[in-house]
Amino acid sequence: MFDKILIANRGEIACRVIKTARKMGIKTVAIYSDADKNALHVKMADEAVHIGPPPANQSYIVIDKVMAAIKESGAQAVHPGYGFLSENAKFAEALEAAGVAFIGPPKGAIEAMGDKITSKKIAQDANVSTVPGYMGLIEDADEAVKISNEIGYPVMIKASAGGGGKGMRIAWNDEEAREGFQSSKNEAANSFGDDRIFIEKFVTQPRHIEIQVLCDAHGNGVYLGERECSIQRRNQKVVEEAPSPFLDEATRKAMGEQSVALAKAVGYASAGTVEFIVDGDKNFYFLEMNTRLQVEHPVTELITGVDLVEQMIRVANGEPLTITQDDVTLTGWAIENRLYAEDPYRNFLPSIGRLTRYRPPAENPDYTPGTAAGSVGDVVVRNDTGVYEGGEISMYYDPMIAKLCTWAPTREAAIEAMRVALDSFEVEGIGHNLPFVAAVMDHPKFVSGDMTTAFIAEEYPDGFEGVELPEGDLRKIAAAAAAMNRVSEIRSTRVSGRMDNHERRVGTEWVVSLQGNDFPVEISADAEGSSVKFEDGETLRVASDWTPGDQLAELTVNGAPLVLKVGAITCGFRIRSRGADLKVHVRSPREAELVKYMPEKLPPDTSKLLLCPMPGLIVKVDVEVGDEVQEGQALCTVEAMKMENILRAEKTTVVTKINAAAGDSLAVDDVIMEFE
Repeated sequence: MFDKILIANRGEIACRVIKTARKMGIKTVAIYSDADKNALHVKMADEAVHIGPPPANQSYIVIDKVMAAIKESGAQAVHPGYGFLSENAKFAEALEAAGVAFIGPPKGAIEAMGDKITSKKIAQDANVSTVPGYMGLIEDADEAVKISNEIGYPVMIKASAGGGGKGMRIAWNDEEAREGFQSSKNEAANSFGDDRIFIEKFVTQPRHIEIQVLCDAHGNGVYLGERECSIQRRNQKVVEEAPSPFLDEATRKAMGEQSVALAKAVGYASAGTVEFIVDGDKNFYFLEMNTRLQVEHPVTELITGVDLVEQMIRVANGEPLTITQDDVTLTGWAIENRLYAEDPYRNFLPSIGRLTRYRPPAENPDYTPGTAAGSVGDVVVRNDTGVYEGGEISMYYDPMIAKLCTWAPTREAAIEAMRVALDSFEVEGIGHNLPFVAAVMDHPKFVSGDMTTAFIAEEYPDGFEGVELPEGDLRKIAAAAAAMNRVSEIRSTRVSGRMDNHERRVGTEWVVSLQGNDFPVEISADAEGSSVKFEDGETLRVASDWTPGDQLAELTVNGAPLVLKVGAITCGFRIRSRGADLKVHVRSPREAELVKYMPEKLPPDTSKLLLCPMPGLIVKVDVEVGDEVQEGQALCTVEAMKMENILRAEKTTVVTKINAAAGDSLAVDDVIMEFE
């Protein structure tokens, strides 16, 4: 077995590989850019080597720099993680020439299946049903438009060397095809060092289901069930689960056997994933094979008890698989939510900055990948992360900062465990998508399993604007807020020095206001908790050990758990629960009556300004001062976290001033240009 491996990656996946290597008694080497000198993967590794400036195309994906780090550290093998150089055949070739083991598939398999154009041709030659498209190289935007018309809109424009949603655009007309081709080409070059593009028909209403395969160099191969990855935004997976709530055993078996056969056809040896789109009649179509470890691999580990990273290392060491297909059993259900540094209230635009607070929910201490989740407990919580409280979220890399996973014996129980875990996750200092994924966990379509890859576009067509909680949930939060307010009032009385033999009496009647509702309540308390009575006579029993200043309140309401993220505001609390971000005011009846006469503070008028929606780099400005622009016209392009975002005019107007030029780095809400 190897004594030392180098991880040619960063963030949570580097930390994930280090954990398994440590379990196996293997020393690890991290590599890092200037931006990552204090990163968690650097702290966790046994040693670390600096490889260059922050941009990935000057550090993490420069093969010569990674090879120099391997030589300096004396590593015997390299795990590439996902993204970066994980599917780069030239990197695998360089390792082979240097006598260093690649913890991944052979170079030939990467070339055959890692390239999406080549893989589709191989699949077609093997009589595998594929999505219609143009597999040749596309030279320019004019050719992209011509091909798109021949295929028929809508089309998917994709980077040949792509992955993780980078370099992908959906085009519904000629203008979008032209713009999408150039943006995809730019993103592909920046993310993968390969700007080749192909186009295929975009199939509407599909489900995205993928099969995990594991093969060795001795001709053995197995499939480890499937993952449902249909909840996607901008072609980037957000929620994954295993198994799929849609497949039956016969379809699973057919997809699995086809996936293994395809892997064996190219001499595959390692962990890999074969992706399919599946229609409503359970017809499945090959999309691509990812010749690497997938982001969502934890849910497969949770339902199979197989440590995929360990298996990859053992296969790279020349060992045969000890697992046969008959050994593979799927137990229980696992859900994964990706935590992104993106602001859902700003159309999911990237957010950077310092994590002033980062407190994930407690993981099961007895669970490690390779352990059968069911042997640990009725519920398992796992959080794969690459950040820590006080750390910086950089603009240079992917915005995903953690993967929160739950396992339970049933899908319903796994979802409920995820709801509690999301409500218990504390993140401050950056915009993040916790409210959004919490909302997804309660959405009827997700709960029923009736979703497609169009879920987010269909259910949130105007973006995410928070959650409107039903009255039953509002009442529980109102009762909790009344009980917490009583504790705060008693605390402030004692702190103020007004506590004596005749302690100031704390009121029992309050009006709790939230989400446009006023709930007059009467509260009484004893040593076990508080009883909160509503006007209609309903009484809710609240118990908790919450104290003022705690930012997480773990309560029970009528015996059921309720977890609230809590912040102080004037006359109440800011509370996050189940995807809702609420200002909850607790006032005396007289205060509640008077507050109705207070004027509402209106936000400033920014309708004549184009504000930068995120920290980023201006790639280009498409207009000049004096230009008349039409609604929907491109004004400029901003790049952040490896994604290009085109900012468009919201109405017909005239540009009167431009404050930024290509190459400028801007902060959120910096004024890019002004209008008449």
